[in-house]
Amino acid sequence: MTAWRTYFRRGDPAIWFAGSGLGICLVLIAGMITIILSNGLGFFWPGKIVRLDLAGGDMVMGEVVAREQIPRPDDPLDREHRIQLKVGNRDVTGVDFRWLDESEIAGRSYPDEALYVERREYGPFIGLATALLRDGEVVVEGPDATWEALQPLIEQAEENRAAIRRLERDEVGGINYRLEQVRLDQRRLPREPGVESESTAAGRTLAARAEALETEYARLEERLSELYAEASRTSVRLVTAAGDEQELPALDIYRAYRANELTTPGRARVYASRVWEFLSADPRESNTEGGIFPAIFGTVMMVLLMSIMAVPLGVLAALYLREYARQGALVRTVRIAVNNLAGVPSIVFGLFGLGFFVYFVGGTIDQLFYPEQLPTPTYGTGGILWASLTLALLTIPVVIVASEEALAAVPRSMREASLATGATKFQTIMRVVLPAAAPGVLTGLILAMARGAGEVAPLMITGVVKLAPDLPLDGYFPYLHLERKFMHLGFHIYDVGFQSPNVEAAKPMVYATTILLLLIVVLLNLTAIVVRNRLRRKYQTSAF
Repeated sequence: MTAWRTYFRRGDPAIWFAGSGLGICLVLIAGMITIILSNGLGFFWPGKIVRLDLAGGDMVMGEVVAREQIPRPDDPLDREHRIQLKVGNRDVTGVDFRWLDESEIAGRSYPDEALYVERREYGPFIGLATALLRDGEVVVEGPDATWEALQPLIEQAEENRAAIRRLERDEVGGINYRLEQVRLDQRRLPREPGVESESTAAGRTLAARAEALETEYARLEERLSELYAEASRTSVRLVTAAGDEQELPALDIYRAYRANELTTPGRARVYASRVWEFLSADPRESNTEGGIFPAIFGTVMMVLLMSIMAVPLGVLAALYLREYARQGALVRTVRIAVNNLAGVPSIVFGLFGLGFFVYFVGGTIDQLFYPEQLPTPTYGTGGILWASLTLALLTIPVVIVASEEALAAVPRSMREASLATGATKFQTIMRVVLPAAAPGVLTGLILAMARGAGEVAPLMITGVVKLAPDLPLDGYFPYLHLERKFMHLGFHIYDVGFQSPNVEAAKPMVYATTILLLLIVVLLNLTAIVVRNRLRRKYQTSAF
């Protein structure tokens, strides 16, 4: 009995319980990451294409993506299975995936000429290439000859898309930007004192500039139409396993390969090409295909802006509470309020950001500095600036608490030694206390970045959108456009996973985007951790 009392008095059961809890948490986290990695990274690996001959005489072709036992509640001992086939060809069949009972399959084969085509819309096309056409006339015919002729066309199509993209975004986009500036200048004219109409010299100058820009715009539009017409002259005739024919312009083909002829190095090349497209390209097909570069850019930029806003304010608040404020009931109340703010639901911060930042501050800015653009709002609508400020408010309590604890951990003797040498209190704080507390401050920054990067609810009402064609950073003055809406990886996961009309096609994209979001958070945190560890080694005399 005495041994048991000693056992419990030492706290051994608590140690075992704590260790078991930690182990369970680690296993759950490892399992979650494993599921995400297996589903996300496997999305880019090209599979084989199987042709199935069904018992009814039909024929279907596609990739086998899943196999499961057929659920039969009335006969639980039934061991029949079914497979899920990615058939593509949504413009023909209306679906991307199809379930087939294995009992319906009369035969399987893996034809070498089976082609997997990634195109601009309607998902992939899975079938055979039968002919190559130019201006509607057959140039090459037969699966093998068409496949050989298709290879240089795919490379040419990529060059054509790049040329069209440069023309649309750089040249036509630049003309549109300058036209908008001229239009705003024309609207400002009546507001200037002493100017009565556009018949003034300034008005005539602006009108002439607008006319010249319109002429240049018409020329670029004509050139763009010629590019589209030239790039669309060549097309490929494709046929499904069921015999349905489709004619696809070469310009719309992003990637094509014979899946059953690919060797392991060939599959690795396709895999690398898909991963690079995922990281560097814009989304297409309702965000279920293509890349997510705008979402990556928006997430990183928002986290950096949030950190720039939250950390200085949080550190200043912690400095005042710890170093300057007289300790008493008021300071204790403020600390309690700060701790409670850390537990407020994030959507509440989003509503505050919408009402205060967007409608009040942004609307006031529009009235004072952008009256010529009203009623179209500039800052009086959601944007990356207001979203970053909202998340800064959300994460400031974390920074305050971590910074105050770091300041409290700096030994009092260091302050007294500095003051004894004749330094002022401000000099002591800036040159002794803050450098020694910097590792703890960076801990608060790490926690703030981790939380801010994953928040979605406040962003949904303060600036994030499903698709943002223009990045907040570009080559047009003032270069950093904080009023623009942006894409975010967290919202992208929500949108693709729960708002997509094609759930099965969107599921792999959800896992892949989740991997990327976790990777970005880890990289940002690792950067802060490396800096923190270097500061800890530098100030080993502190209590850290």
